[in-house]
Amino acid sequence: MSEYVLLFNEIDNRKLPEVGGKGANLGELSKIDGLQVPEGFCVTTEAYKRTIEDNEAYKSLLEQLSHLKVQDREKIGELSKKIRKNIEETEIAKEIEESISKNILKLGEKHAYAVRSSATAEDLPTASFAGQQDTYLNVVGKDAILQHVRKCWASLFTDRAVTYRIQNNFDHRKVYLSVVVQRMIFPQASGIMFTADPVTANRKVLSIDASFGLGEALVSGLVNADIYKVRDGRILEKKITTKAMAIYGLKNGGTEEREVDKQKQNVQTLTDEQILQLADIGRRIEAYFSRPQDIEWCLFEGRFYIVQSRPITTLYPIPENDGKNRVYVSLGHLQMMTDDIKPLGMSFCQMLSFWFGQNLTPAGGRLFIDGSYDLASPIGRKILLTSTGHADILMKNAILNLMTRKNFVKSLPKGKGSINASSGALGWIIPAYKVYRKNDIRGIEKVIDFNEDQIKDMEQRIEKLSGEELLAFIVKDTGELKSILTGPQNMSLMVVGGYASNWVNKKMEKWLGEKGAVDILSKSVLNNITSEMGLELLDVANIVRKYPAVVEYFSHANHETFISDLNKLKGGNEVWEAMESFLEKYGMRCPGEIDITKPRWIEKPTALIPIILSNIKSAERNSSSAKFEQGRLEAEEKEREFLKRLEELPGGKRKAKKAKRMISILRNVIGFREYPKYSFIKRFQIYKNALLKEADLLVQKGIIKEKEDIFYLYYEELHDVVRTKKLDYSIITKRKEDYAFYEKLTPPRVMTSEGEIISGEYNTGNVPEGALAGVPVSSGVIEGRARVVLKAEDAIIEEGDILVTTFTDPSWTPLFVSVKGLVTEVGGLMTHGAVITREYGIPGVVGVENATKLIRDGQRIRVNGTEGYVEIL
Repeated sequence: MSEYVLLFNEIDNRKLPEVGGKGANLGELSKIDGLQVPEGFCVTTEAYKRTIEDNEAYKSLLEQLSHLKVQDREKIGELSKKIRKNIEETEIAKEIEESISKNILKLGEKHAYAVRSSATAEDLPTASFAGQQDTYLNVVGKDAILQHVRKCWASLFTDRAVTYRIQNNFDHRKVYLSVVVQRMIFPQASGIMFTADPVTANRKVLSIDASFGLGEALVSGLVNADIYKVRDGRILEKKITTKAMAIYGLKNGGTEEREVDKQKQNVQTLTDEQILQLADIGRRIEAYFSRPQDIEWCLFEGRFYIVQSRPITTLYPIPENDGKNRVYVSLGHLQMMTDDIKPLGMSFCQMLSFWFGQNLTPAGGRLFIDGSYDLASPIGRKILLTSTGHADILMKNAILNLMTRKNFVKSLPKGKGSINASSGALGWIIPAYKVYRKNDIRGIEKVIDFNEDQIKDMEQRIEKLSGEELLAFIVKDTGELKSILTGPQNMSLMVVGGYASNWVNKKMEKWLGEKGAVDILSKSVLNNITSEMGLELLDVANIVRKYPAVVEYFSHANHETFISDLNKLKGGNEVWEAMESFLEKYGMRCPGEIDITKPRWIEKPTALIPIILSNIKSAERNSSSAKFEQGRLEAEEKEREFLKRLEELPGGKRKAKKAKRMISILRNVIGFREYPKYSFIKRFQIYKNALLKEADLLVQKGIIKEKEDIFYLYYEELHDVVRTKKLDYSIITKRKEDYAFYEKLTPPRVMTSEGEIISGEYNTGNVPEGALAGVPVSSGVIEGRARVVLKAEDAIIEEGDILVTTFTDPSWTPLFVSVKGLVTEVGGLMTHGAVITREYGIPGVVGVENATKLIRDGQRIRVNGTEGYVEIL
């Protein structure tokens, strides 16, 4: 016979499917020595299933509910209400009723009980359904308890719970409800305790909220609680509030709000001794569950009782560390790619990361730079602050905020920093000077040709390899690639480009009062592989627009049958030839391309369709060469204007002569800065193709289930699998589960080894009230419709639209041809979006925190790319 009721002491976390998250946690809590947990039992999910199994009306309503989307609010409300009514009116089977009654008698029929919902998808480490189902306090008597069990079952279908499940892809039919029936405690005080600070996420700081009476007053927002912060057995901070109201239990059941005695309203709820005693209990519970906890507690007759504990699911994971104070900086923010990176992708980032490789560490599916050694040294600190400042000003400001904590800085461990003399930086100086002196565009083209020859040679060699030989070759080749990319040939061009850009901007502002002069002077430069890509896709769009049948098909194209479908349409062959030619040159690119595991355009050509359609909607026919020529003429016109104005200044001839040379160097060199990334992404695709062939062999041998499984292995692990032909497949299964959680996380810019998230702020001196502050990266002011796009493949841009997104990388470049302005949440002066907005001459503001949440799709906005802010009109 099924178990319909289980006492707390019969429950552990293996009973999760029967008793839900809350029930399982209570069972575990009751096993901790010396912990006071009010006794009780769980009405199991078996009872719920038994009650609904023959309910045809319920099943029919559930089937209708399963087809709804989040936006169907009205229909969700209507169906949920019908399901709740149906469950509340359903008879409880006799054997279930008897089981419940027997346990009520055992615990005491005259006692008052709390009756709480406990869903099987609730209070899990990766999702928090807390508070979505109902809780009833001070329920007295068997009949009342049975009635409230039914009410709890019905609350599985509140509008809020249903919507949350739809958002998080939980199947309504696979979420069951257990009901917790627990002896009521009528406390003098109660509250919530977080074993990690809920504001800063610091795992060493414990936070207690406390108020008089039942905790329901606090949860419902009726009162402001006292807040106490505790660290290492010491009270750091106490905030004592006025507690005017409290909720208390009534003698015959139910609760009431009561005014707290005037003399008590401003009294500290817990004594200092009680605060430390409770903090100690919190740390014991946290140690038992091995993760930070959100704990409900109450104080009765001088003793603390624990009525619930659940994992805190909102904390960003901390990188594994040695327990010393450390500072972690998000590589994703510096690379403009804050999505999760699979383990194989992380390995390639670590192998190729030019300076940070040995100091890169994973957490939450992202990579972080351990900047502790750099920040402990004055020179390293300066270099790290300069490089983060170029990429993300909020990151730089967060580090500066942290640097004001003198004791923390002194405690940072000493060691080998990310950038030092051995990184080769000193070897760039003489070659950079030669590039500067020669100012010859042919030299730049020779460097590109050399790199391309290296790639062709590598591709021919790798085709002959497999197994361990292949894996060893890739390691060796990434080492050679790294030395090429960071070698004097490439880096001298990058150094000169940065120097010329900085000189022109500073001098034009100082001498002429012109801000952001480089923005227009670097339009339509040669050898910018990324902006060329955007223009070449515009040429593809011009071919597509000639054939209405192809344009129509693009609105519902099927990835699986794309090429064969195209070939059946008028103009389809010509369109595919144009796309194929584009893919041959740029097919290795895709959103989030620094992660080798991400699907490339060559693997999924349909990802280009939204960009092509956007170009058709917003750009004129044959505007590719015209657009480039227009940009070149605008840059030349601006150069003539600057030189003429300079000549009119004191010492003008000398200034104009110097400026002319620097503008010439800028236009010759600046396009190259996009090439190194293009070249290593090109190699990535060659590596990936070779590794996927190897993965096919592993699938054939039954070692992995699908070739993409190798993405969930680090490179060394993959090497071992290829060598031994063995794999514990549970590693893949566990990592897939982890990544389902990681992809929902937002990585912090800066955090410490204690988990504390450090924030930076903008200097908002020039920003109008109500405007969103950011970093100005491409001058000009534009008004238009905001098009909020989270994935490039979902973008449909029309004439005059302003692109608002989290971040962009080179794969987004073709969209820039169609937009009139850019707003991103992540980025700085030298990141991808900034460079391309300047190249295409569109106003841009980056680093606007929460832009995709604060700006709604379709709203009219004004982007000020000169001062660095966005106004919602």
